Amino acid sequence: MKLYGAIEAGGTKFVCAVGDDNLTVIESVSIPTTEPTETMPKVIEFFKEHDIISIGIGSFGPIDINKESDTYGYITSTPKTAWKNFDFIGAIKEHFDIPVAFTTDVNTSLYGEFKKGIAKDINSAVYYTVGTGIGGGAMVGGKFVQGYSHPEMGHMTVKIHEDDQSFEGKCPFHGNCLEGVASGPAIEKRAGISAKEIKEDSKDWDIVAYYIAQAALNTTLMLSPEKIIFGGGVMHQNHLLSKIHKQFELLNNDYIALPPVEEYIVSPSLNDEQGIIGCLALAQNENKV
Repeated sequence: MKLYGAIEAGGTKFVCAVGDDNLTVIESVSIPTTEPTETMPKVIEFFKEHDIISIGIGSFGPIDINKESDTYGYITSTPKTAWKNFDFIGAIKEHFDIPVAFTTDVNTSLYGEFKKGIAKDINSAVYYTVGTGIGGGAMVGGKFVQGYSHPEMGHMTVKIHEDDQSFEGKCPFHGNCLEGVASGPAIEKRAGISAKEIKEDSKDWDIVAYYIAQAALNTTLMLSPEKIIFGGGVMHQNHLLSKIHKQFELLNNDYIALPPVEEYIVSPSLNDEQGIIGCLALAQNENKV
């Protein structure tokens, strides 16, 4: 049986898994994202126990995906200082002489939904992860939308909510970009408490929904995807998606004719395994003739 490796490298944890040709996870492990000298040896140790033929990596970023670049396979200007300019592919290649696929963590989540999830039978979709940071990825016809580098949708500029004018934001690069006002750390900074402790009827959630709805509308106006998927830890607040739907319809103001908003702006469908499934699928692609 062919075995493939998958690494979903997030800002909080690395999820490593081994799977088969059906993209079924056989074994997995979660490793805290601390520093490369602590995290990577545990990653290598896990995969050395399995006879894998390729690895698919979905990493937090920004990352260098330009194969012609001297720093291809690196994590680059991340706010996680210990990982800045880290040679991710190089660290894997030191121990495994096998093909490695490399893209963003949000791209792999999107690809997982394309292969086995809610985007399986459509041509185009956009996926946002709203969690420790915010990232976005797009696919058309089974291919990622990218140019010189990958999209950084999480750092788009948004209009500030009238009740949020004094909030300076959390992004170390842009202050009050989308990530700076709607990520998990931004929500907690605004409220002064953990997001899990904020009540459902709090104005904080209306503010967050307003920002995420703007991201959805901007995406619709620029890319016109068939579906927009919002995942990540912040979206585990079950009431949030309906608030986003309402804000989106107000912002769109009947300008663009779309499917019902509940079918257009949706949650992931793979029980938080979409990223790992996407990594396995990319690893599998590396071995196709």
